[in-house]
Amino acid sequence: MKIGILTGGGDCPGLNAAIRAIVRTAIGIGEIEIIGIRNGWKGLVDEEAIPLDRESVGGLLVRGGTILGSTPSKIFQKDIEVEKLCEGYHKLGLEGLIIIGGDSTLGVAAKMSRKGLNIIGIPKTIDNDIAGTERTIGFNTAVTVACQAIDRVHTTAESHHRVMIVEVMGRNAGWIAVMAGIAGGADLILIPEKPFDMQEVTDIIKKRHRIRNFTIVVVAEGAHEMGAGAKYTGEKDVFGYDILGGVANMLKKEISERMGYDTRSIVLGHTQRGGTPTVEDRVLATRFGIRAMQLINEGSFGVMVGLRGDEIVSVEIDRAVKNRRVDDYWYEIAGIFF
Repeated sequence: MKIGILTGGGDCPGLNAAIRAIVRTAIGIGEIEIIGIRNGWKGLVDEEAIPLDRESVGGLLVRGGTILGSTPSKIFQKDIEVEKLCEGYHKLGLEGLIIIGGDSTLGVAAKMSRKGLNIIGIPKTIDNDIAGTERTIGFNTAVTVACQAIDRVHTTAESHHRVMIVEVMGRNAGWIAVMAGIAGGADLILIPEKPFDMQEVTDIIKKRHRIRNFTIVVVAEGAHEMGAGAKYTGEKDVFGYDILGGVANMLKKEISERMGYDTRSIVLGHTQRGGTPTVEDRVLATRFGIRAMQLINEGSFGVMVGLRGDEIVSVEIDRAVKNRRVDDYWYEIAGIFF
């Protein structure tokens, strides 16, 4: 049996751990040839593949990024492009393909599955916004990095009596902001799911400064004021998405002008998605990789692996294209500390 592995979309810590787990599990099963598709969807179209064995995945557990490389998923959403992907699948002689990606990548994977190809999905994204799983590969590392940054600005905020605004990633879902904000003791958390009122923001900060003379605000990049949209730079990234940016600077300007407080903003950007994966991401990616290979061995396709409680489950891959937002429960938990 010849099985391919493909990583699509943005990189994140834990991708290599999943690749390693797939290969090692296949070796244990026996009579399975694993090939890695180079550079994501482009590699599938161009038939760029390399053999993967025990030696080639040695040392991958702790490495960030993806040894296979990646390309944008959005440009392959059109049916004509999906047909090219299917042709590449057949030309490589694949009998199954494990696709590790976020919502856009898994959306393409779902289209390929509907065309009769043997597809298994593995969810990865630091935004943790994929339906059908409680956690995605890369999320825990991103939250840990964000929380460490929040910890570090606490001391300078307190020393200089400042309002410190930390902007984290989160285009449509505020999971990083909420979790890192709770863990880092943020005094205010702003997320895309809950448009904010600037007057309420300043009221909360004013109340805070009556007790302590500094404030930590954590804001997701996609957060926006009521009646307004998210802040964009006017440029697009390599994936074809509008580049978000400016919410932290907007808040800094508004707070400084309205309240007169010394206010600083920090944008964490891509530091959240780089570097060595945390223990949790290494273990989760390993479990996802093992289960994906087991499903292939069982002949179960058209599904995505996911985490439910402490159990690794499989769900229909069509569910993966649905966005998972922060629900009221988590925001209410965070709000207790505002």
